[in-house]
Amino acid sequence: MPDSPGAAELDQTEVGSYFVSNYPPFSVWTPDAIGRDARPALAAPASRNVPLGLYLHIPFCRKQCHFCYFRVYTNKNARDVEEYLDLLGREWELYLETPAIAGRPLNFVYFGGGTPSFLSTKQLEGLVGRLSALTPWKDAEEVTFECEPGTITEAKLSAIRGIGVTRLSLGVENFNDEILELNGRAHRSPEIGRAYAFARSLGFPQINIDLIAGMLGETEDNWRACVDRTLELQPDSVTVYQMELPFNTTISGNLLKGTGRFAPPADWPTKRRWVREAFEALEAAGYHVRSAYTAVKDPNRTRFIYTDRLWQGADMVGLGVASFGHINGVHVQNFDTWETYSDAVRRDEIPLSRAYRPTDEERFIREFILQLKLGSIAPSYFREKYRVNVLDRFRDQLDSLKAEGYLQAASEKAITLTRDGLLRVDGLLTRFFLPQHAGIRYT
Repeated sequence: MPDSPGAAELDQTEVGSYFVSNYPPFSVWTPDAIGRDARPALAAPASRNVPLGLYLHIPFCRKQCHFCYFRVYTNKNARDVEEYLDLLGREWELYLETPAIAGRPLNFVYFGGGTPSFLSTKQLEGLVGRLSALTPWKDAEEVTFECEPGTITEAKLSAIRGIGVTRLSLGVENFNDEILELNGRAHRSPEIGRAYAFARSLGFPQINIDLIAGMLGETEDNWRACVDRTLELQPDSVTVYQMELPFNTTISGNLLKGTGRFAPPADWPTKRRWVREAFEALEAAGYHVRSAYTAVKDPNRTRFIYTDRLWQGADMVGLGVASFGHINGVHVQNFDTWETYSDAVRRDEIPLSRAYRPTDEERFIREFILQLKLGSIAPSYFREKYRVNVLDRFRDQLDSLKAEGYLQAASEKAITLTRDGLLRVDGLLTRFFLPQHAGIRYT
């Protein structure tokens, strides 16, 4: 199966990307575009109307999950970690020397990984002290921090709260210890309860729980138990992802080699049904489904600024190995190995490995397909920003979605997916790609 979203219309979960996180596909980004597009973009002042975010990739983990496709390391010692954090600080200093970034306030900050909570309290406070001395983020709308429950202590959570985190995201994924073990997760269920209780006691404004539908070994009864346990905890928000198998996961490698170590995960119809059941249970408990992956208890108070801003074309600097960003109209990615990333920063170079400047049409399509993940979008947004009537521009695609039962309404007021459409939205988005991007390798 080609590594392209949309091919997942097949029922079986085959190896290849399904989740659409950007457009055009990453496979069209090139090293040549660094000098042609990325460097000039950094050298030009940015629009003050465009929000700026900061993403920090903390690539350390106790174990690498068998389904993980991110750049992570499980074999680095304390000295390696300290050196890496020093490189993050230097990389941010290099960005602050560019006209595109200098002097701009941060609208959002995201600590992702890997496992940001792998860091010790001293390491975390040292990193944040250096970065925030350069660019304070006390006025940022959102500061998100991803946690692996087994790495959490009350003292560390206090430090995380102290650096201004507004949304704590607990990577629970599942509450069953056998399933966690089978999928290579490092934490166990007792650690989930302790971490959650600590977090609640510290008054984080938003606590989010991550679940994954279709992990290896998942059963009907266990999935219902996971949903029930989540409801018992009453988090402010819940994200539910459907298990996918990009090429660079341990599971994918073993399935392609036919070693027999892993049985294939649940098929797509089963995963969609499990997410549907989770959403219905959450709605019955008073939650509101706000996207294909998220439900929130109070939509007036609980938001996801990080995705909302990126899906509307915000700028974001991505610090760290393999990180992605978007600056002054250009997509960029850092070097994806420890050595190449480190060497570039030590040469006082922003460590870019590839880039792409989308056309105005591609920028419009990017925002349209990403915002469609919300389940309902306003055509007026695209008419005002891009001077495009999306009802005319995508008439054929919308008609096909309607005929297949995936579109509830398409009017001047809103384009709204049905629940069936929302649950399989990533498999529908390639219909809106330009012809040259349909069917090509995604990553």
